[in-house]
Amino acid sequence: MLHTLQSLEQASLIQISALTSEVALIELRNAILGKNGSLTELLKGVKDLSDEDKKTVGKAINECKIRITAAFEVQLVVIKNKLIADQLANEFEDVTTPVSEDTGNHLHPITRTLMKVEDSFKRMGFDCYESNEVTTEYWNFDSLNIPKTHPARDMQDTFWLEGTGNVLATQTSSMQNIIMKSKGAPIKAIISGRVFRNEDIDATHENTFYQVEGIVIDKNITLANLKYTLRTMLSDIFGREVFIRMRPGYFPFVEPGVEVDFSCPFCSGTGCKICKRSGWIEFMGAGLIHPNVLREGGIDPEEYTGFAFGFGLNRLVMIDYAIPDMRYFQNPNIAFLKQF
Repeated sequence: MLHTLQSLEQASLIQISALTSEVALIELRNAILGKNGSLTELLKGVKDLSDEDKKTVGKAINECKIRITAAFEVQLVVIKNKLIADQLANEFEDVTTPVSEDTGNHLHPITRTLMKVEDSFKRMGFDCYESNEVTTEYWNFDSLNIPKTHPARDMQDTFWLEGTGNVLATQTSSMQNIIMKSKGAPIKAIISGRVFRNEDIDATHENTFYQVEGIVIDKNITLANLKYTLRTMLSDIFGREVFIRMRPGYFPFVEPGVEVDFSCPFCSGTGCKICKRSGWIEFMGAGLIHPNVLREGGIDPEEYTGFAFGFGLNRLVMIDYAIPDMRYFQNPNIAFLKQF
């Protein structure tokens, strides 16, 4: 057995020194030192020897194993060093080449604008939440004072998930009730996320778009607080003072409801093609939160009032960057994205 062991060690050392890849080295190691390797098989045969031979042969096998293991480790270092040397010789980088102005990294315009919106609201003390894309009929409709007969529940407007009773969120307002019940008053929060409507797609309509919802609930909240909040946010976004005006509007989850327009930041209200020569840009729906919605959220409407608003983030991006077609946002056009 000692002669066989000596022959095995010599052959193994020759094979190891000839290897040039780490994969081949691992395979040979398993073939020699593995569970069913040639050296392991010799070690298994020691049990059949006499007690005197067991000591001699067992010791010799263990010493052989140590030398072969060391040979594997040395050859692994040789292989890795050669790989590094080859890379240094063949992979050349000209460090004198001027740095390209295009880093290859571009934030989508929706992401850019959302970051500006969130930054503005954070400085006003708002918490930021992300809306659920799949929600329940209760959160999307019932909790928002939208009755069973409301047309928004029709298949023409809403994507229903068959057999579940759930829907793809049609509005970020579906998070209002969740936040009210989990946080309680007072609340200052904005909710951003992707929403879905069963609509025909054209330059100004999409079935998938982004919204930003805002809610403030505290004692003695009025429309004056809403007006200040929206004016501050819009002035931050456009980098100049923006004025807003409110017109009566109807939304089942607010009372009173208002339609909010803001003065065109590009012509300062004198009239241009962006504002269709009116000096004003239609923007969002808002109002004071309906008592039924507060009550459904576990908040006493006799003690607290609040306002809510919601706007299409895609529309704000189109205005800010003068993008003429909403369909660009869903199209992975590299030439379009590289502009931002």
